[in-house]
Amino acid sequence: MSPTKHKINLEFTGDHCIAELLGDRDELIKLIERKYNIEIFILGDDLEISGKSINVKEATRLVKELALQVNLGQRISKEKISDSIKIMENKSELDPHQIFSDSIIVNSGKKIKPRTGGQKKYIDSIRRNTIVFSIGPAGTGKTYLALATAVEALKENRIGRIILVKPVVEAGEKLGFLPGDIYDKVNPYLRPLYDALYEMLDIEKFQQYRDMGIIEVVPLAYMRGRTLNDSFILLDEAQNTSPEQMMMFLTRLGFGSKMVITGDITQVDLPSDRQSGLILVKSILDNTEGIEFVNLTSKDIVRHELVQKIVDAYKEFEDRIKK
Repeated sequence: MSPTKHKINLEFTGDHCIAELLGDRDELIKLIERKYNIEIFILGDDLEISGKSINVKEATRLVKELALQVNLGQRISKEKISDSIKIMENKSELDPHQIFSDSIIVNSGKKIKPRTGGQKKYIDSIRRNTIVFSIGPAGTGKTYLALATAVEALKENRIGRIILVKPVVEAGEKLGFLPGDIYDKVNPYLRPLYDALYEMLDIEKFQQYRDMGIIEVVPLAYMRGRTLNDSFILLDEAQNTSPEQMMMFLTRLGFGSKMVITGDITQVDLPSDRQSGLILVKSILDNTEGIEFVNLTSKDIVRHELVQKIVDAYKEFEDRIKK
C-alpha cells in the first residue's frame, strides 16, 4: 500500500516563521517524524507529511497545533512537543496552546507554566478557592505549582507570609533531641520544599525572607494554637496526617489567607491502625463552598517518562492484589 501524503499550508504572523517550528538543524521536525514513523518534507513555508494514514492524520493535527503556538509567541522545544503530544493523546478538555498560555511569575520574571490539563485545572482552582486539596502521585507538580502560586502572591503583595507545613512522621519524639534550631531539626524532612524555593527565589532571597519571618517552614506539630491571617499556607505530604491533625490544621485559617493541602493517598506512612486525615477529609468537606478537591493522575506526571510507567505498573499490581 502506497503511503498517504498530506500537504499543510502554514501561515505565520508578524515576525514568526517556520524556522521556529523546525528547530536547530530540523531537530524538532525529526522528533515528530520518529514519534509517528512518518516523513516530513519542507516546501518553503509549507510541509508535506508522508506515511500511514492514521499517523499522517495525528502528525498533521500536531503540526497545526505547534504552528498556532508559534503564532502565539510560545517557544517550541522538544519538551513542549512531548507535552503537546501527551495532552492531545490524553484528550484534555483544553488544547495545548490554551494550557501553555497560562503562567505563574516568580523571581526576576521567571515564568512557571502548567504542562498538562490537570495542572492547568489545579492552578485555576488555587486562584479561585480559599482551600484546595491536591491529591495525586509523585511528579504531578502538586507541591511545586502550589509553591510557585504562593511566591507569585507574595511578589504581588496579595499575601504577607508563606507558611510551609509538613508532618514529620519519621522523626516522632526524637525531633527534640536533634541538634540546632527548628530549621536544622526538620531540614531533612523539608528538603524538597527548600529546593523548590531556592529555584523560585534564589538562596539569598529565601534566607532573607526566612530570617524576617516572611517565609516559615515548620513541622505540623508547631501549628497548634495559631491563627494565620494574610498568609498562603501549604501542607505537604498530608496523607501522613491523622484526622485530628487535619482538623487542627484547617482551623488555623485566618482572614485573607489561602490554604493548599497536597498528598498522595497511596503513600501513607502512618501505622496501619491509624487512618489518614487526607483520605477521610473528602467525605467530610466535599461540596463545601470555597473548598475544592483536585485529583491529579499519572497523566499529569511531568518527570522522566519512566516515572509515569512506574506509577502505572505499581497501580496495576495493587489492583491485582486487591482482586
